[in-house]
Amino acid sequence: MAAPGGPAAAPGRRQPFGTRFLTDPSRLFQHNAWDNVEWSEEQETNARNKVQENSEQLVPQDKQDEYELNANEYWNDFYKIHENGFFKDRHWLFTEFPELAPNHNLSQPEASAYENDSTRHARLGRCGNGPCSLETRIQEHHQLDLMKDSSNIIHRLSTDCEARLKLGDVKQSDGDFPGSSATYRILEVGCGAGNTVFPILQTNNDPGLFVYCCDFSNTAVDLVQSNAEYDSSRCFAFVHDLCKDQSPYPMPEESLDIVILIFVLSAIRPEKMQCAINRLSRLLKPGGMILLRDYGRYDLAQLRFKKGRCLSDNFYVRGDGTRVYFFTQDELDALFTTAGLEKVQNLVDRRLQVNRGKQVTMHRVWIQCKYRKPFPAGHGENGHAR
Repeated sequence: MAAPGGPAAAPGRRQPFGTRFLTDPSRLFQHNAWDNVEWSEEQETNARNKVQENSEQLVPQDKQDEYELNANEYWNDFYKIHENGFFKDRHWLFTEFPELAPNHNLSQPEASAYENDSTRHARLGRCGNGPCSLETRIQEHHQLDLMKDSSNIIHRLSTDCEARLKLGDVKQSDGDFPGSSATYRILEVGCGAGNTVFPILQTNNDPGLFVYCCDFSNTAVDLVQSNAEYDSSRCFAFVHDLCKDQSPYPMPEESLDIVILIFVLSAIRPEKMQCAINRLSRLLKPGGMILLRDYGRYDLAQLRFKKGRCLSDNFYVRGDGTRVYFFTQDELDALFTTAGLEKVQNLVDRRLQVNRGKQVTMHRVWIQCKYRKPFPAGHGENGHAR
């Protein structure tokens, strides 16, 4: 049910986040989710008490050191087990973050979200979102020519240490880096098996688009590169440790329009978050933005942790060895503003998810942010001096 006066979804298209409100409790199980659900004081107190209880016993320091030292191995194991079947493709991205496809018409049904894989692959071919028109083919061949040099570089690179040194060399070489001819560049950090990057490539048909995507896990990057829709003329997937200053990026500073972090920042130690955001901020062009969606304080996942899984305040380790932090809005605001970025959006999404089959309700808490790199003093949004 849409909020009074709120936008209605087009026929055949999912309801945008933030527009379905539960005003009649008798309708609870009529939808799979309800937006912006207010918590009672009792519910807030119970959540706070639950977190205090599951935080009383911390993981021993030697085990904490092991989780940090072997973090990439735990994520490799995760993707070896689940491959690309754990996360669903995030087609909601373009409702929440239209910056990922500025020319995408949101009034049209997102057909790719409702097709099966075989139908979608047959329809897409190598042409992105929609039938392969002659104009689209010409644009893609032109794009391939523009990216020829960077494509050759990409194919020469592998994910071993020697390759990462070559990646560092490419970054320094006279503007010759993957995507150097692009006019709109997006970096996804923590790409996993590609559940964000492939919807972007399918939906954003801008011939000047180039998407970088990286992950801590070699296995995850291999899954992206082996996907039938991976196109090295439009995308470059690489292994990267967000927490290491010496881990190179393939693009120079002030070259990116968008950096996207979807449930990624929460996976690293809180003490290392600021340095990671500082580096990402430097990669943005003036006017470029970081887009984030991540776990909020008292999310169901936090309340479900048992004693002995807590590493530090609001930071936990799962049974598979991967870790997760639960943020407040103020904490994220401090991280981004300290990195010199300006707030565009910082909101809490308190969502009530419903399992209609089992008649079960689940309270989720997520935070969504957009922070922009300011233009130099005396310069307007087009970058020109006033």
